[in-house]
Amino acid sequence: MLTPAFFRAKFEQGLPYEKYVAGARPDQRMNWERHHAAVRLTDAQRALLDGFTRRMNVLVTSGLWCGDCAVQVPMLAHIAGANPVIQLRMLDRDEHADLSDQIRICGGLRVPTAVFLNEDFEFMSILGDKTLTRLRSQGARLGMGAFCELPGASAPTDMVGGTVADWLQEFERVQLMLRLSPKLRDRHGD
Repeated sequence: MLTPAFFRAKFEQGLPYEKYVAGARPDQRMNWERHHAAVRLTDAQRALLDGFTRRMNVLVTSGLWCGDCAVQVPMLAHIAGANPVIQLRMLDRDEHADLSDQIRICGGLRVPTAVFLNEDFEFMSILGDKTLTRLRSQGARLGMGAFCELPGASAPTDMVGGTVADWLQEFERVQLMLRLSPKLRDRHGD
């Protein structure tokens, strides 16, 4: 069961981004480092993140072998690195099947999958596999046309920037839920 105690235990087993990537094979590590170097937060994104005040625990299941993880998880590291209230921990999907099996997406063991938790390790949100930008791009590449596109929506030409913006939108949504939580507002006196 996905209880706060379970999430806390998993979070404590998780690794910070740098230690997680350090466990990769040299070729995998180079891929992760290349993608990490390509990520740039805009001044507006940094200003948004600077305004976050509530602790947010983000637990990510991933695979060092996974191409989508190598592209997207460095984005999460940049976002978390912009404000210390965001605590990011990484777990290998296959080594932590007791979690992965419970956070399947469309019945599959998708990675990366980020579970957003509050300061008490209570569930807030889950986002995984691919962001909207990446899904739109994949659908367009597969020639799905009308089956994939929404009127007025198209895949951005800047995949990195679009994907960072998608992830940041979920971080902001969770931060707003945390800020508006009556329990947390009472606890923090705001």
